Amino acid sequence: MTAHAAAASGSRPIGFWTSAALVMGNMIGSGVFLLPASLAPYGAVSLLGWTVSAAGAICLALSFARLAAYAPAAGGPYAYTRLAYGDLAGFLVAWGYWISIWCSTAALAIAFVGYLDPFIPAIVRSPPRAAALAIALVWALTLVNVRGVKGAGRVQVVTTALKILPLAAVGIAGLALFDGARLVPASGEGFGHGVMATATLTLWAFLGLEAGTVPAEETDDAARTIPRATVLGTLVTAAIYLIATVGVMSLLEPAALGRSTAPFADAARTVGGDGAAALVALGAAISAFGCLNGWVLVVGQLPAAVARDGLFPRAFARISRHGTPAFAMITAATLSTALVAMNYSRGLVALFTFVILLATLSTLVPYTFCSLAGFILHRRDPKFAWPAGAAVIAGLAFAYSLFAVGGAGADVVFWGFLLLLGGLPVYVSLNRR
Repeated sequence: MTAHAAAASGSRPIGFWTSAALVMGNMIGSGVFLLPASLAPYGAVSLLGWTVSAAGAICLALSFARLAAYAPAAGGPYAYTRLAYGDLAGFLVAWGYWISIWCSTAALAIAFVGYLDPFIPAIVRSPPRAAALAIALVWALTLVNVRGVKGAGRVQVVTTALKILPLAAVGIAGLALFDGARLVPASGEGFGHGVMATATLTLWAFLGLEAGTVPAEETDDAARTIPRATVLGTLVTAAIYLIATVGVMSLLEPAALGRSTAPFADAARTVGGDGAAALVALGAAISAFGCLNGWVLVVGQLPAAVARDGLFPRAFARISRHGTPAFAMITAATLSTALVAMNYSRGLVALFTFVILLATLSTLVPYTFCSLAGFILHRRDPKFAWPAGAAVIAGLAFAYSLFAVGGAGADVVFWGFLLLLGGLPVYVSLNRR
């Protein structure tokens, strides 16, 4: 059966709702449950920051949607970069993006364990036990994904639905008990600085909006499914973020919110007591779990697509009897395991946090390339639809991407650049062959 025929018959395991769940699930991770505390000093100004980030994310989502409709190729951002700019740019984007995913996988596993503190404190507060639990989670979800994309997709749909519940519940409760006085900015910074600072903080919550484009070969009717799922997932996620942030800020005093290590749980406690707080903590753990599952799926599909193009070692393209890139997933799980073990055994928390920030920067690089890819593709192929509105949106997406990269800080950009160039020997080695 050809790829087209498979798509037409609906035999591919990822449908519209699974694709949308992948987009939303990979965005709504552990970070959003902590962001309100960071935003507390800015009060209502932070809502403008959310709006700027949401607008930029939607521009990026529309750009990815147009690229996915034109070329629904496995690898997502990598595939579009290679198509527009050539092999070297495609490799650099794939290299950095791949590193960012397995680093993020390690971070999400640790976040999941941290959220279990109200339930199993003896394990969570023991570094060796916590590390063992985080590593066990990585390998459990890797096994689920190795055994088939369909099973992993079901996990993603369920966990995405469950992770939305605590965010929506706290947000709606806060709106019902709305207290505008608690949204007065406490920061002494100017209005413009407040908007820029909060936009920088909130932009991390939208990373992952491109996730639906990566497993294109496993997606039913990818040319239609991926664009719709990407745009819908981004819009719904942006709405959830805004409602949830207003809700938390309305339920907690700014000073208490700024000190909170579990803002949503503390907000729920003011409404429903310790039981409600425990439920929200469980929801945060489920959020990290679902986000981790989504990235485990992506971390196998991306290097497999790159290896098929000859830009990664051939072993990454191997397909198991379950039809999944098992070698790529197992390699990523091994690297994530090493990162978790290093973090817990040596106590290198600061180094680990820095590595995750580098990983996030590596995710932003593909955004910058892909936002302008449409201009090149339109010149090469007039069939690539490129109306004036699409060009404007692409320009805004590029500006937002540069803004996001700048928000990471000069030190991180410096080391991120070195990280990207560190992949060049791999490219040269494969090119010589």
